[in-house]
Amino acid sequence: MTLVRFTVIDAQGAASFVGPGHAIKMFAAACSRNPRSLAELLEFTRPYDADFITEVRNGLAVFDEHNTPDDPSAFHSIIEHASPSTLPPFRVLDEVTRDLSLQPVESGLILYNLGARRIVQVVNSYGELQREDRGRIRRSGQPTRMLYHYRLPDEWAIVP
Repeated sequence: MTLVRFTVIDAQGAASFVGPGHAIKMFAAACSRNPRSLAELLEFTRPYDADFITEVRNGLAVFDEHNTPDDPSAFHSIIEHASPSTLPPFRVLDEVTRDLSLQPVESGLILYNLGARRIVQVVNSYGELQREDRGRIRRSGQPTRMLYHYRLPDEWAIVP
């Protein structure tokens, strides 16, 4: 599996996680529904790969249980023993987590800025993101024969 770092920015802040390259299109498809928050983006993405979205949600819940904006030390201890591509989902709370959220893994780093309605392909060697495209729905991590289609509204920008 080819991995990409996804960093999502909304009015509450930013969260970052690593996932499969095919999720680039899944999140673009979810953006076509104009999500206002990370929670909405994940909910809109769920039909395309429910297992992956469950992993992200669970990872963020664990992060929230052990870290606060005033004390992200639990996550800092994880950073010491893990490579950037194996880090669990996290929220951007300080300079350390901000730097990690902007570090590409294997095939790239994609930022989804929900407020600005902008998708920034900082590094993307997985495949070119299109304004209109299709992808395969996944079940238990495996592609199915079912396809989803999306078209980003004009107000969304894709940067490089």
